[in-house]
Amino acid sequence: RTRRGGDRKQSVGLVFLSARCKISRILSKFAEKDRIFMKLFDYGWFKDFHGCIEELKSMAMKEDWDYKKNPIGKNPILENYIRHTFVKVYEEGKVLEQHGYAIFNTGLVTDYQEEIYGLFQKNRRPGTIQWFFIGWRKASDRELMKFSCLPDNANYFENSSDLIYDTRLELRPNVNHIIDDNIARFPTALQTMDKYQLGILLEGTIKDAIRRIRRNYKTAVPQYYDGRLQLLLPLCLTSKASADLALVIEKEHGVYRASTCLTLDMAINNARLIAKPDDEWLKV
Repeated sequence: RTRRGGDRKQSVGLVFLSARCKISRILSKFAEKDRIFMKLFDYGWFKDFHGCIEELKSMAMKEDWDYKKNPIGKNPILENYIRHTFVKVYEEGKVLEQHGYAIFNTGLVTDYQEEIYGLFQKNRRPGTIQWFFIGWRKASDRELMKFSCLPDNANYFENSSDLIYDTRLELRPNVNHIIDDNIARFPTALQTMDKYQLGILLEGTIKDAIRRIRRNYKTAVPQYYDGRLQLLLPLCLTSKASADLALVIEKEHGVYRASTCLTLDMAINNARLIAKPDDEWLKV
């Protein structure tokens, strides 16, 4: 009799625990849907954003943060990276606010592999932006001891296999759409080419890219754009030695779809959010 009573209590307890877990998951989903899209400049005030970017560049591992095809002598890739990284970590609830300070993980590291964080302080001026930017801090910095824990970096994928092009799947490119909607991105010499002949050239170039992936899987570079994970393939239209454009592909129902292309500068902006590209055709 005692055992049955104990079993009944245990069963009720398990049901209650299961119900709490389900409610927590439901509330979590609602919280994700209601999470506010927050831009970096709406969250915090920067006295000199370009100067801050220069400081971050000098603190982080060495990279060329300028555009490859059309350099401008500044750090547009790093600026784009920080702005979009903040949006992503805010969406994921990884901007930590404690004791009048706020912090986020930049996803960048020093030469000693120490993570770098962006640090804010509460703005005491009423009616202004809530936070103002203090500076970049290494994980070991004493100023960060005020936080009970340090936030994680942004997460752009759930399954690591999505970062690798599966050569077993079919690729269906919308050649007409790629050309008609993006002709201004093509090399100048090809913009006046007969559309049918350009289509044949594009199809052949796509096949070359697939063969290149079979030799080196790193040829397909992952990018994050508009909340979606995609892959970039090199389009070597004028020379086999270098890429002219990047083909954007997405996986849908077990098939790859391609309907647009990017300039290399546009591609590196999106790809660098996830990681520094390894393959030469899109290397920073």
